[in-house]
Amino acid sequence: MQSENKEFLLEVGTEEIPAGMIEAGLADLKRLLEEGITRSRLSEGAPVSLEMHATPRRLVAYCSNLMARQPDSAELIQGPPKKVAFDAAGKPTAAALSFAAKMGTKPEKLDIVTTPKGEYVAFRKKERGKPTWEILRGLIPQTVLGIGFPRSMYWEGKSGPRFIRPIRSLLALYGGRLVPCSLGEVHAARSTFGHRRLGKSKLAVSDFASYQSVLRQNFVLLDAGERRSRILEGIQTLLSSENGFRIKENEELLNTLVYLTEYPTALLGSFDESYLSLPQEVLTTVMRGHQKYFSLQQKDGALAPRFVAVMNLDTDSSGAIRHGNERVLRARFNDARFFWETDGKTPLDQRLQLLGSVTFQAKLGTYSDKALRMEILAAELANHLNLPKEQAREVGTAALYAKCDLTTELVKEFTELQGVVGGLYAKRDSLSDEISTAIYDHYKPQSMEDAVPRTLAGAIVSLADRADTLVGCFGVGLAPTGSKDPFALRRSAQGLIRILVEHKLRLSLGEIIERSIATYKAAQARGQVASWGRAEDLEQLHTFFDDRISYYAREVRGFPYDEVNAVLTAEPEDMVDFFNRLEALSRVRKTENFEPVAAAFKRIKNILQQAQKTQALSGGELNPELLEAGPEAELFARYQTIRENVRLYKQAGNYFAALEAIASLRPHVDLFFDKVLVMAPDSNVRQNRLTLVSKLLTEFSTIADFSEIVVAEEKKQKVGTA
Repeated sequence: MQSENKEFLLEVGTEEIPAGMIEAGLADLKRLLEEGITRSRLSEGAPVSLEMHATPRRLVAYCSNLMARQPDSAELIQGPPKKVAFDAAGKPTAAALSFAAKMGTKPEKLDIVTTPKGEYVAFRKKERGKPTWEILRGLIPQTVLGIGFPRSMYWEGKSGPRFIRPIRSLLALYGGRLVPCSLGEVHAARSTFGHRRLGKSKLAVSDFASYQSVLRQNFVLLDAGERRSRILEGIQTLLSSENGFRIKENEELLNTLVYLTEYPTALLGSFDESYLSLPQEVLTTVMRGHQKYFSLQQKDGALAPRFVAVMNLDTDSSGAIRHGNERVLRARFNDARFFWETDGKTPLDQRLQLLGSVTFQAKLGTYSDKALRMEILAAELANHLNLPKEQAREVGTAALYAKCDLTTELVKEFTELQGVVGGLYAKRDSLSDEISTAIYDHYKPQSMEDAVPRTLAGAIVSLADRADTLVGCFGVGLAPTGSKDPFALRRSAQGLIRILVEHKLRLSLGEIIERSIATYKAAQARGQVASWGRAEDLEQLHTFFDDRISYYAREVRGFPYDEVNAVLTAEPEDMVDFFNRLEALSRVRKTENFEPVAAAFKRIKNILQQAQKTQALSGGELNPELLEAGPEAELFARYQTIRENVRLYKQAGNYFAALEAIASLRPHVDLFFDKVLVMAPDSNVRQNRLTLVSKLLTEFSTIADFSEIVVAEEKKQKVGTA
């Protein structure tokens, strides 16, 4: 009953968990708890509502109304057949006595049940539900230690538990009552702990309200949203008195700071304006990536000699923390300036030679080898796109120099600046804007949210880089497996697809792959690559790309899976063509003739597959003289007319009109199947009719394979089966 429901509170206290792992760990804890509660029948048949919180030192789960105990259960256990369990006089046999004893009852208390196989004896076993606190006692350790962190550690010896960081405390209450459980040597208690420096180490807790209250009194803001608001409001207050400075927004950094602190307070610091002579990218990377500072911009967008840090304290009244942050930042900027100036003494031509000592992959040679392959591939792609000779030459040069910054001290220190530093050094070496921008952008996009390269040259260099990595790794058997993808090949392929789509490049994936394979074969002939290129390994790459295309179309662009499959099966020429077809298919699907004709094409495919199995389909040309007057001849005549229209529409790139024309076949196809027997007794007529429907399927599946579409009737069947 609802009145019996009580609240459940769980807190796992730890040493500081890395900020980037908290949200995923909290989500996993929620999932495991929900699954355990549902499995234990404590959710009353509905999804359990869990409120989740986390700070660097605690993971928290709260449920306001968890059932007091499991519902009682009854299980019908079937025994031997009635005729075996009882003799002709109705007396129990040894079989009935044995079954009753096993069930802990007497033969006269057994039931008789009727099954499709006849009458059987059975026992209705009733079991009283366990109290919730007892279930939680076993569920909590199993759930907490089951969280899937990327890495974990021992702290009580190898026989003890493993977790992302050592567990120091455990708070577990149900209805105000302690749940007696433990995680290793840490036993559940009725207390929590406050801020490491500002709060008390032991705070009594009776329920969730008192838990929140004592944490707040001891400088712990439990809610991540509240910590976020406090940071933003603090920054706004700091900047209100500044001369038009504004924060350079960074959602990822803000989220990191939310989970790095329990009581965040923003402070404003400054640095010497002389450091502004360094590239803005270097300064912001030092502030954001290494120090977790927000950089500030002036009214004109230029970087300001200010920063905002977020401390895990309530105040910095003496200014000591601000001065400490400024001192650390000054040291980091000095390092960056030294690297920038020192690196500048070695031009990119010399760095190209230094790439010969940097390994790309043990079986694939050095980065110098990769640079040569990228130069060839990028130049070929540029020529294929009919770029002017000078621009194609610059694309090749950009590809050749793209990896040179891997030999710089600045990139060794700030690895996230790969490409960016190369572009900056290319500009300093007086290379053209086309070349420097292409190098600068060639790692883009690094995520689904990241932008693609800004220029066509940058897009081509990025394509060459990604294709070389993908073909190389697949060629030596390093394809991703399951959740393991050490070379980030999925991300690389996803970026390649996005570049083709967003830059509207008319390049087929197959052609890019084949051109890259050619560069590897040439490198193999030169002795630069060993043990590369098994056919079965490279074949996987085509399937891999189909999977990545499908993922991008479904999960990112939102197209239904059957439409994606329909267009993929038709093997579009390139990614621009693929999405043009997909969008046309999505539009035409809403028209009245589409699904019926899709169902007809599915029927045709099934007929042809069955005919091939029975060897009833032998191929050959259609004989118009064997066509029966009426629906069959009319379908053929309509097919010929539509075929020509579809060809013209396809040439013009008007896939919607082409698909509409195909869908208009619907009444003729319907009448054909209603009035004509495809598998006619006469073998010549049968063969001719199979040839006709085969031509329909083949001719009109070049834009999208209609038979892949899940029609309404199939959806109903799937729902009914489920």
